This record gives sequence, structure tokens and C-alpha cells, in this order.
Amino acid sequence: MSEASLLDFEWRLPAGVHAAFTTRQGGVSSAPWDSFNLATHVGDVAEDVAANRARLATLLALPSEPGWLNQVHGTVVAGLDSHPDGVITADATIARTGGRVCVVMVADCLPVLFASRDGRRIAAAHAGWRGLAAGVLERTVAAMGVRGDVLTAWLGPAISMEYFEVGEEVRAAFVDADSGAAAAFVPNAHGKWQADLVALARRRLAALGVTDVSGGQWCTFADRERFYSHRRDGHLHEGKGGRMAALIWRN
Repeated sequence: MSEASLLDFEWRLPAGVHAAFTTRQGGVSSAPWDSFNLATHVGDVAEDVAANRARLATLLALPSEPGWLNQVHGTVVAGLDSHPDGVITADATIARTGGRVCVVMVADCLPVLFASRDGRRIAAAHAGWRGLAAGVLERTVAAMGVRGDVLTAWLGPAISMEYFEVGEEVRAAFVDADSGAAAAFVPNAHGKWQADLVALARRRLAALGVTDVSGGQWCTFADRERFYSHRRDGHLHEGKGGRMAALIWRN
């Protein structure tokens, strides 16, 4: 597998903690999932997904099988330490023991990875607008059981404000609870709004005391070569398309 299968990014992490984000490149899946699709729920050939996941484990030298999630745009946070193997229905996971791999899959929604400064607690959250508005980041930090000011966070690739058009109901979901969130929405010529997921996430993290935040500069919609985008490509393939993964683990 080529290095193109992984996004190159900088994030200062505690000793023994590792993080990665996959691209769409370097796998075995055929179109429209070409080529490094890691999701089993999007219609891809099961054997190809299994091969891609095996390649991922080898490339990253993962200590265990990632805690793959059945993501439902909610706020459930699952603990991997005592959870049995198998797919978990949740939109975030945390781990307090070494050898567990937290992971979320995305194709426009915002992936957020967390680590405590001592490296003893890690987490991954799937923050689309629904989960973000409902409090998935707040619940993840609460489940980690540490103060926000002792956490570091990383925001992965997501759809950018330029391409994320939403209706008034989406804006209201944020602004009704926090008037300051209005700054993350700009009206467009269609009577709708352009929404900035990264800005909304940063605002919520800051309210939690999480100010050590990296990443957030990549757009899944704009970068067709490296990233899957459900909003860009889903209508072309009856909603089918690949998923990338954001992972964090401790040896």
C-alpha cells in the first residue's frame, strides 16, 4: 500500500499515542467505491472491504481490530475497554487501556479525535451537523472523564463552508441554543445558508475548555482525488460511495 493511503498531518500527541486518517487511495475496491473504502454498509463487495481493512491494519501496525461503529448521527459514546468485539451502534468511542483502537468513518461529516495530555485516555467522535448540534462532542469529553483543558483534539477532513449548503432548520439547531453560532452561517443566493462545521466544532470545544485543537483545513468535497464525499458523489451512484477512517490508539 502506498503512503498516499494516509493523510499527512501534524498533531503533537503524547508518547505512545498514534493517530491516522485514511484517503480513498491505494485500496482494492472498484468504482464507485474506488479504491480504499473501509465501510461495510455502502454496498461495496464484502471481500474488498475486508481486504482494505486488512491492509489498513498492516500499514499502521495496529495493536487490535479497530472498534468499528454503526454510526447513526447520534450522541451515544461507547467505551471500548469492556465492550465485546463486533460492530457497535454509536457515534463516538473512548478507550482508557492500551491496545484499543478508536475509529470513526466519514465522507463529509467531521471526524474529531481526542487524547489526554498524559496519553491515558483517547477518543474518536463522528460529528455531522446532527450529532454536533445534539452534543456528541460534549458527551465524548464527559465520557473521557477529564477536564477539557487537559485534552488535545484534532479535526479531520470534512465538507467545507463553501460547499455545505443547509436549510434554516440546521442553522436554528445551533443558533437557538447559542446565538454566537450565527457567525458560522453565511446566507447564500438560494435563500439558504453555507455552514462551517469546523467553526461550529471549534466553538463547542472551546466552551468545554478544549483549546488545543489542530487540523480542520481539508475539504472532502473539493478534493476528489484524495477524499470521498457523500454530498458530491452520492447522487451519482444512488447514495453509494466509500468511507474514510479517522483512528487513534495507544500502544
